[in-house]
Amino acid sequence: MPSRLPKLSIVLVALPTMLALGIWLGGHPRWLPDPIADVLLGDDSARVVSEGLDLVEDRYYRSIDASTLANSALNGALKKLDDRFSAYLTPGQYGLFRQSVNNSFSGVGLGIRGVARGLRVQIVYPMSPARRADIRAGDIITALNGTSIKGVPVEAATARIKGPAHTEVTLTVLRGRRQLSKRVTRERIDTPIVASEIRRANKRPVVHIALSTFAADTADDQVAAAIRRAKRRNVKGIVLDLRNNGGGLITQAQKIASMFLPDGAIVTTRGRAVAQRTLRALGQPIAGTLPTVVLVNGDTASASEIVAGALQDRKRALLVGTRTFGKGVFQEVLPLSNGGALDITVGQYFLPSGRNLGGAGTKPGSGLKPEVRARDNPMTPHRDEALAKALDTLAKQL
Repeated sequence: MPSRLPKLSIVLVALPTMLALGIWLGGHPRWLPDPIADVLLGDDSARVVSEGLDLVEDRYYRSIDASTLANSALNGALKKLDDRFSAYLTPGQYGLFRQSVNNSFSGVGLGIRGVARGLRVQIVYPMSPARRADIRAGDIITALNGTSIKGVPVEAATARIKGPAHTEVTLTVLRGRRQLSKRVTRERIDTPIVASEIRRANKRPVVHIALSTFAADTADDQVAAAIRRAKRRNVKGIVLDLRNNGGGLITQAQKIASMFLPDGAIVTTRGRAVAQRTLRALGQPIAGTLPTVVLVNGDTASASEIVAGALQDRKRALLVGTRTFGKGVFQEVLPLSNGGALDITVGQYFLPSGRNLGGAGTKPGSGLKPEVRARDNPMTPHRDEALAKALDTLAKQL
């Protein structure tokens, strides 16, 4: 019987060649017949994008790495959405972002939000490296270590400010028309999420509770603890301070609003690819019927607006301050196979009255309008005029 070994050898030799050819064709789909390319790439639009990137990689006068092209293509696509809340995070940026979220890195003690030129400082925490470097609320950070952050996703820029303890980062800061350079040494930062203090309104004890973020899982626990401590001291009312609070987790907004509302809707979320759901009060509000006012300003946004808006819609609290930011959309961070991620707007949220605080599409809207207007004067650092107005407003309800 003739030997089959020569045929087997031919097959073994051919397999690597066929595998290499398959990989090459998968990365160069313009060489494939249309039916096969359509199966691999889907519709015509996806095929054209892949074909165009393939041509640039192969024919451009200088060599460009395929991953660089893919990053640029995704960046361009996200920028074309004209959505300040959506961005592509490269693998490096997403890695830094995950480390910063997991508290693997230290920081300088700032609360920030994104603006067109970079990052606007909203809060400088006491006893922080940023405070010692004389960085102030209202400053705009435009560069990190000499590299501009204009157009860099907020999550990525924030992650770059963070880093290992005892390392330095140089912040380029705009203060009015002045440009300043601040070299700051990172430290482990215990961000004060909640601060509370007993004050007087019409000579009666009330509690002032300031909440800096909804991003921490413990925010609701800390607010609840502050309310319980105040009730043991027989306070007669609550000032919930959400100024400069840029929001965070919607579940935290639900829990904190539930401390003031016994039942009913708090917020409804809707999106094209996410199921509609209504988050409702969880019952047993620990604040009971204590008179409450909520302090807000133009940097009160997202989850903060959900809480303030729900309490306003349900006639549970008066708002004092200035109009809020007007963010009516929410985002999800969606990991990609290359190690990067898309941080994209996936839906809108609606208050109990049905109103959405955003503008057209993803543009900021009119926000929440306070019943009592008040503004803090930055020229009087030792006096908080807006808080004084909130205490006066609360006194009238006691």
